[in-house]
Order: sequence, then C-alpha cells, then structure tokens
Amino acid sequence: MTLISDPYFYLLAIPVCLLIGISKGGFAGSLGILSVPLLSLLISPVQAAAIVLPILCVMDIFGLIAYRRTADWRNLGYLLPGALLGILIGYLLFNYLSAEFIKVLLGVICVIFTLNHYIRKSPADHAAKANLTRGSFWGTIAGFTSFVAHAGGPPVQFYMLPQKINKTLYVGTSVWFFFVINYVKLIPYGMLGQFSIQNIGTSLVLLPLAPIGIWLGVKAHKLISEGVFYRIAYILLLTVGGKLLWDGLSGMNLLF
Repeated sequence: MTLISDPYFYLLAIPVCLLIGISKGGFAGSLGILSVPLLSLLISPVQAAAIVLPILCVMDIFGLIAYRRTADWRNLGYLLPGALLGILIGYLLFNYLSAEFIKVLLGVICVIFTLNHYIRKSPADHAAKANLTRGSFWGTIAGFTSFVAHAGGPPVQFYMLPQKINKTLYVGTSVWFFFVINYVKLIPYGMLGQFSIQNIGTSLVLLPLAPIGIWLGVKAHKLISEGVFYRIAYILLLTVGGKLLWDGLSGMNLLF
C-alpha cells in the first residue's frame, strides 16, 4: 500500500503535524517532541520518525528564512560536531535498537523533560557561558535522541537556557541547529531504507499541514497565553511518556 490506511492514524497525525508547525512557528517550541511519542501509540516509533522527518525538513526552511542571519555561531560550533557524532551513533546502533527500547527512551525523555519543567528552581543570577565540553556532550545527546525520535530539543535546552542569551538569538540558534541535523539525518535514514513508498506517501499527504501549523503558531504566540497551553501540553506529555514507558517495559518483560 502507498499510504497508511488506518483512519485512526490520521485522526492523531493531523493534530500532531499541526503541533509540530505550531512549535516551529515560535509557540511552545519544545513540545514538538510530542510528535513521535504520540504517533508511536499507533505505529512503530521507527516508522513514525521516518514519516515526520520530511515534514520537519520542509518546516525548517520556513524557520531558516526568518532567522537566517540570527544565531550564536560559537554555540553552534560547540553543539554541531557532537550532534553529528550522536547521529552517527544512532545510525550504527539502529539495527540493535528494538521498538521497545525506543519507546522506553521516548518515555524517559518525556518524563524527565516534564519533571524538569515543574521542579526546576528559579535560575540563578549568574548566567553560564558557552562551553566546548558541555556543548559537545549535550550536542551528542541531542544528535542521538534527534536521530531516533526527533527529540533533540530538551538536550539543547539543558545546554543553552542557563546561558540566558537573548530570546531571538536562542530561537535563531535552535533553528540553524535543527536545520542542519534534520537534513543530515536524511542521509542515514535513506541508507537504512526508512523512506519507503508508504512512508513518503503518508508524509506528502500530511505535508500541507506544515504551513498551516506554522501560521497557527505565529497567531497563537500573539493571542493565547503560553501558560495555559503549556499546562495542557505538559500534562499530555507526561501521560504519553508514562504510557510509552509502560508499553516499552512490558514488551521487554521488565514489569511484573
């Protein structure tokens, strides 16, 4: 078949794609990590990642147009080499990563990211500085998690947010970072045979939602309180993370 035919998949995929666009449009950007975990409730996380990647790449073009001259180039220089290493590690380990392991990894990312949001203390007055060691470490983690689940946002945030850089500079740096690694990921995804006719066909069907989601993100940024949106989204993120953890650990026979 050239398309996924399950109607329940599209009932879930349509809001997921809109959420990705809303995130790329500058509203609640970190919650784009919900895409693969949510789709993994109905299809394998590997297939979900393959379907989402072309959509992300198209959205990245829009982001780069807006922020093409805005980035912290030193931070990018620290993050990107590690990210490329993380992508290589993900590629080399791909055939050894079971669907259950990826679900557990996704669940852990969702839970940690949510708990970090709720329990973190107010940031100190002193801002951290760009650092090669920390940038390389978090860049590698971001590259790996982005490769397996397009979940590179949290590691990048863990590295960059303590620096308290200008918000626009932070967004621009993130746009450039994910533009580079998403397009790099196309190569190993293709080598691993993830762009089947069915996956590409499904991506193309969902692709028109990309600019709609970005437009909604821009509008939502102006009209809707991010506090309300985040409260709902983080509850959903924690719920999905818990479900994936349960399913993954059950599949690995680690629950009694």
